[in-house]
Amino acid sequence: MLSSLLGVVCHSFNGHVVELHLQNPNGDCNSFDDLYAKRACEKNKLGGKINPSLLYLEQLSYLDLSLNDFGGVQIPSFISSLRTLRYLNLSDAGFHGLIPSGLGNLSDLRTLDLGGFHSINILRAENFRWLSDLSFLQHLDLSSANLSQASDWLQVTNMLPSLVDLRLSDCRLDLSVSLPNMVNFTRLAALDISYNRPFRSPLLINWLSSLAGLRFLNLRGCGISGPIPSGLENMTSLTHVDLSSNSLNSSIPHWLYHFRGLNSLDLSLNHLRGSISDDIGNMTSIISIDMSYNEFEGRIPRSIQKLCSLEAIGLAYNRLSDTSDVLQMFFGCGINNLRDLDLENCLISGPLPKSLGGLSSLEILNLAHNQFNGTLPESIGQLSSLKSLILSSNQFNGTLPESIGQLSKLTSLFLYSNQFNGTLPESIGQLSKLEALLIYDNMLEGVVSEVHFANLSNLQVFYGDDNLLILQVGPNWSPPFRLKSLGIRSWRCGSKFPNWLQAQQRLTELDLSSTRISDIVPTWFWNLSSQFFDLNLSHNQLHGVIPSIPKAEHTSFMMYLNNNRFSGSLPRLPANVIELDLSRNWFTGGLSHFLCGSTDKPNYLEILHLGDNLLSGDIPDCWMNWPSLAVVALGNNNFKGNIPSSMGYLSKLRSLHLRNNSLNREVPMALQNCTELKVIDLSQNEFRGSTTSWMGKGLLKLISLNLRSNKFSGQIPSDICHLNSLQILDLANNNLSGEIPGCMGNFTAMATEISHGGGISYSRYSGEFFEDAYVVTKGRELQYDGTLSLVTSMDLSSNNLSGEVPKELTSLVGLRSLNLSGNFLTGMIPKKIGDMELLESLDFSRNQLSGEIPSSVSSLTFLSHLNLAFNNLSGRIPTSTQLQSFNASCFIGNKFCGPPVSKNCTVNGVAPDNRNEEGKGDGPEVDWFYLCMALGFAA
Repeated sequence: MLSSLLGVVCHSFNGHVVELHLQNPNGDCNSFDDLYAKRACEKNKLGGKINPSLLYLEQLSYLDLSLNDFGGVQIPSFISSLRTLRYLNLSDAGFHGLIPSGLGNLSDLRTLDLGGFHSINILRAENFRWLSDLSFLQHLDLSSANLSQASDWLQVTNMLPSLVDLRLSDCRLDLSVSLPNMVNFTRLAALDISYNRPFRSPLLINWLSSLAGLRFLNLRGCGISGPIPSGLENMTSLTHVDLSSNSLNSSIPHWLYHFRGLNSLDLSLNHLRGSISDDIGNMTSIISIDMSYNEFEGRIPRSIQKLCSLEAIGLAYNRLSDTSDVLQMFFGCGINNLRDLDLENCLISGPLPKSLGGLSSLEILNLAHNQFNGTLPESIGQLSSLKSLILSSNQFNGTLPESIGQLSKLTSLFLYSNQFNGTLPESIGQLSKLEALLIYDNMLEGVVSEVHFANLSNLQVFYGDDNLLILQVGPNWSPPFRLKSLGIRSWRCGSKFPNWLQAQQRLTELDLSSTRISDIVPTWFWNLSSQFFDLNLSHNQLHGVIPSIPKAEHTSFMMYLNNNRFSGSLPRLPANVIELDLSRNWFTGGLSHFLCGSTDKPNYLEILHLGDNLLSGDIPDCWMNWPSLAVVALGNNNFKGNIPSSMGYLSKLRSLHLRNNSLNREVPMALQNCTELKVIDLSQNEFRGSTTSWMGKGLLKLISLNLRSNKFSGQIPSDICHLNSLQILDLANNNLSGEIPGCMGNFTAMATEISHGGGISYSRYSGEFFEDAYVVTKGRELQYDGTLSLVTSMDLSSNNLSGEVPKELTSLVGLRSLNLSGNFLTGMIPKKIGDMELLESLDFSRNQLSGEIPSSVSSLTFLSHLNLAFNNLSGRIPTSTQLQSFNASCFIGNKFCGPPVSKNCTVNGVAPDNRNEEGKGDGPEVDWFYLCMALGFAA
């Protein structure tokens, strides 16, 4: 007889303590998503020193100290003296170092658990010899211990006659060890050696195949490649097989479909291919199948409806190309058992069947990332057991059915990225167990009121961004929920700052951008901001002064307050802010107090965007305090002076924007240390000196270099030609002279046709910050961000460049804009200019070019802007759809004839021959017009 109190179990006759259940009562703290619940769990962890007085408990048979934190100390050696122990669990308790070999003296042990799934490889063992005498041991778990030196692991465990359960996951085991001559642990029923060294040989599986009693086998993440190991064919006693996260690349062998006793099969995250055979219907005991994230093709076999025990099936992310009537087959005898149906990303199309409500036992339905369309049937409300409904990223349309409010057990509702329209049904407010509601990226409209949230007391995550919804709640509304994440970007929330946020004490992510709020942010909100991980109030009309931001409770904090009307000095920041965008506001003053204040703690800021404000003064020289910076954007302000040399300490810098200030002097050589730079924009300043050749030597990752509208002089250095990744080069409006280097034809990125791409984001978390670049093309200055990777441009206009247009430039076949206007270039337009077929804008105006327009220009079918005005060009304008569509002003100041200019190319009915002779290159030719006129006078 036993009695217990607060984890201590005593013998009822003699009063001796026989069991100590001292594990964390809250369980695994890492399983809590909620920050406050996790903290409460952490407070319940035991710690400190374990007292040797435990040795006085002479009849102790059970000791559980798991899920605590004993501060990284070694397992106390005196535990080896607790000879009566039968159960010892020290898993995830914060112990480090070498496992005491004395634990092998606990000869009565039945269970030894030293696993540490959240403390990887901090316990270690050099060998397994200390286990040899544990002849009664049934359960052994050393998961996540470092056993890389224990090459005898299989030899020793094979000699433990009572062993039933062996778990050695993620132990850095050598799976290619020599095999014992015979199998001795014949009672072994469960083996988990997942996530260990690459599986180089099938011999181990062949050896294990003689374990007649093995039921559970986990080889997840062992690097097994090729076909599914044939050694498994004889292991017909298996009920659980996990081969997921390997590199299997064959079809499913026929023999596997005949494992009639198999309950669970996981083949996910491999490269398996072929079709799924109809023989899957033979696996009559199967409860759970996961074949997601493979390369299966064809239709889902209809024989699945024979699997009457099936509770969960995952076929997500395959190429199964089916129709929506595939759902009908799950209405067979398995209707009473099916709990989990995952068909995500299987290319299934068509509407949902009205009979969907017949799956009354279904708890999880995931149909995301398919091509379903049509409206949701009212019968969806009959899925009375449903807990998770995931229909995101399809083509559903129409209004949401009111019956959705009948899903009383629903905890997750994901409807985002569809085409739902109409109003949000008020019945959603009846889903009292709902924790996550994601409806963003639809076409919903109308009013959302307090009724929609009436009973959502468990709601933690709500994202409704990018709809046409209007939030109308009373000024004293007290929401029933305590949210962790809220996003209602682009809603209309009224002009006043929402007062109901004051009660959201657990909020860590908030997006109120573009919600038309025009108000001063209240002080209570800035105090609340310490709990945020991600805060976005951008694109509103918020105003007032921002106080110093309190330190965030999270390890990192992102804040986007751009595109508002905040004023005053820049606020002081806590050190854990990693992304900050205060651009396009009315901030004034300098940067010294902002950047050069307290340096007693390391700063982790990665993105700093202060552009488009009213900031002024010198840029301070204390950038060494910000070593993590990847983006510095200070453009469109009133800064003066020079670029401080301490910017050279920013070894992670990728983007530097200083355009449109009053900076002068030379660009410091210290920037050559910023070898990760991709974008430099120093345009519209007063920098002088020669263009820096060191950029072409050290900044080899540059994709955009903009030095436009400064006072740079001298020649374009040939070292610039080493910038093979350069897509945008703008040196216009300077005092550059000399010839254009022919090696500029080596710009690989401009010589490659880029047909797809998007924006460049440096944000590791939110993706809110996209790289941008200003490009002057087609006579206008354009700002590119989301499509920046598609832009290619070269602008050397308005300088003093001379010589000929290098023919090497015509190899830049990926270039879309070329502007060499306003220089002193001579010679002829390169004959192969037509090879640059992607050109959309070409400007050679205001030079001294001569000769004719090469006929190859007719190949420039994308050309929408052309300017050849004010040169010494002559002859017939080549005929093409493009050239004749341009205004005659594009050719003014030359001696052209033929459309679109008014001058006729015929004299006395005779048209001159303007064709270049073959093989003459770009040299001068006979002007037939004037020759014929001279002959006429002679006659």
